[in-house]
Amino acid sequence: MEIKVLGTGCPKCKTLERLTREVVEKNSIDASVTKVEDIVEIMKYNIMSTPALVIDGKVVLKGRVPSEGELKELLTK
Repeated sequence: MEIKVLGTGCPKCKTLERLTREVVEKNSIDASVTKVEDIVEIMKYNIMSTPALVIDGKVVLKGRVPSEGELKELLTK
């Protein structure tokens, strides 16, 4: 699974990245997590607000930081 956290570096973006890495590690999810801060790259996903979470090329969350439980559910579908 390929997970991308889209965000320019704001506190919410950093929180989503940290939380994503924690959930992946705690649940032994086989995934690579990358942080995308390049605004041109972010715009390719057609989102208007960050942070956003992309799983295997599909935007699954945007504009907010989910709870740990919600994030786990998104990553284990």
